[in-house]
Amino acid sequence: MEESMTKLSVFGLGKLGCPMLAVFADSGYNVVGCDVNESFVNSVNQGIVPVDEPGVQELLENNQGNFSATSDVKLAVDQTQASFIIVPTPSGEDGFFINDYVVDAVAQIGTALRHKTEYHLVVVTSTVMPGSTEGIIKRALEDASGRKVGPQLGLCYSPEFIALGTVVRDMQHPDIVLVGQSDEKAGDLLESVMLKVVKSNPECHRMNFVCAELAKISINTFVTTKISYANMLAELCDALPGADVEMVTTAIGGDTRIGKKYLKGAIGYGGPCFPRDNKAFSSLGRRLEVSVDLAEATDLINDHQVQRFVRLVRSHVRPGSCIAILGLSYKPDTSVSTESQSFGLAAALLQDYKILLSDPCCSWCQDLEDLTSMGVSFQRDYVHVVPDADAIIIMTPWRDYQGLSSTLAEHDKLSVTVIDPWRVVAGASIIKNLLLPGKHCMVDALGTP
Repeated sequence: MEESMTKLSVFGLGKLGCPMLAVFADSGYNVVGCDVNESFVNSVNQGIVPVDEPGVQELLENNQGNFSATSDVKLAVDQTQASFIIVPTPSGEDGFFINDYVVDAVAQIGTALRHKTEYHLVVVTSTVMPGSTEGIIKRALEDASGRKVGPQLGLCYSPEFIALGTVVRDMQHPDIVLVGQSDEKAGDLLESVMLKVVKSNPECHRMNFVCAELAKISINTFVTTKISYANMLAELCDALPGADVEMVTTAIGGDTRIGKKYLKGAIGYGGPCFPRDNKAFSSLGRRLEVSVDLAEATDLINDHQVQRFVRLVRSHVRPGSCIAILGLSYKPDTSVSTESQSFGLAAALLQDYKILLSDPCCSWCQDLEDLTSMGVSFQRDYVHVVPDADAIIIMTPWRDYQGLSSTLAEHDKLSVTVIDPWRVVAGASIIKNLLLPGKHCMVDALGTP
């Protein structure tokens, strides 16, 4: 294997690319970030994170001499030995990922390589459909560079397994490192880079492109299956006297063949990855004329969760009442609300109820804009919506909401219903009815007796 790489470039300085640059720099690499967005470039050069992600600012501050940013592709390629592409691959109407940004980045890198004689490794980190790297991506790189992938040009597909809000931790402590390689040399070099980055001891799985591409979306699809299964169990427990989903899923998760993660039994999944990866997996199966009933059933169960909550609200709360929905982000510790079920629930209830929304850091988005334009009130601090609420639904388990009981006790409402699918309010000993001094508070912790 050739001398290990010390100079890396990262193409795309968004929600994942900027953390990647920071993590690489913190691992001792000299890193050049490249982006068409000049404001992102300027921010990084000033040592300021252009995106909202915990831990990234600290890494930039601690590694000021290890990174720079530019919008000049040739400069980024000339100064580095490997280029990591982490740009968006939005979903098309058919569910397939659109590779345009990846192909454009690959082509620009290839053009910059025409006059570079040294070996260069190109690593696609963006999630792509199976067949993309060996097909359109490899062709674009070879056509633009004027050379074949091989002894002087390496190509790998190596997606990250991360979640917004914990990107730094996930990059530094992955369960696995996945490498789709053009050849042994490319795979060896990428593995050496990644093993210097990670602080855990993950397994490194090396394979061809299509296997790695399929493995990436399959992992997320399997996780969503666990989430929907747990939600199905929660609904069963609601209908089965004495059943407690927390006890059931804890027992199930204790079996090492299954595991405890993603078996909460609460609300449906959202975010920028899970819903679209599942749809992409289903679309791939249909295109190949292969039955993917399990993936499609997973989505059906997920979509069903909003209507399940609507029915629950109507069974507990009179029409015309005021309902506060706490939590719009798709998970705690992130401002991202992509595919959050909170918005669908609010829209479904709006015809019959007055809706109040609260989230401590959810970014302003089109869904929120649409709801506020229809008269829905939004507050950052949940204590400002609780006093007017006849019912409260906890949709995101923010830590702040653990103090909801004491907040309720401070206000004048004599009766309030709390729908708590995450079992945040009642903690370990979940009860249906919680009496506060002089008041009645019904806590419905879904899936519990």
